[in-house]
Amino acid sequence: MKKVVTFGEIMLRLATPDFLRFGQSETLTATYGGGEANVAVSLANFGIPVDYITRLTQHDLGRACMM
Repeated sequence: MKKVVTFGEIMLRLATPDFLRFGQSETLTATYGGGEANVAVSLANFGIPVDYITRLTQHDLGRACMM
């Protein structure tokens, strides 16, 4: 089977618990995603070999994305 290669940026979504406004919350939940990344994950879930190419920063946010 041929491999699919996707490339694009990773996006960071910050959300508050219980639909609070940013000013009302002391905590935020970080969720990573993006169109190309979501396609790569979906294809992999169907058993299709896939690689995802992106560039990440060399600090805590970039490292957290890899976990």
